[in-house]
Amino acid sequence: MGISASDIVPFSLARANLSELAEQVKAGAEKIITKNGESYIALIDAQRLDYYHQLEREHIHLLLIDDAGKGLDDVAAGRVKDARSALQSLKRRRS
Repeated sequence: MGISASDIVPFSLARANLSELAEQVKAGAEKIITKNGESYIALIDAQRLDYYHQLEREHIHLLLIDDAGKGLDDVAAGRVKDARSALQSLKRRRS
């Protein structure tokens, strides 16, 4: 869904027309509220915000799964270190 010029609303106008803007957003629109001519906040439907947060969590989980897979590949290829020596090496670097 693209943003059109009518979806960009100055803060003062948004304050005066919040109920109307809320109805438009509930109907599917997204609004960018500007302050001093620059983007300030976005007004979106709460369900859409929940969906965006769900996508973000799923993305994080996929990154973790990818990292775990890379770790397993390292173990299978023998690219491992003893935990004690690795921790000691990290402590020395921090000092």
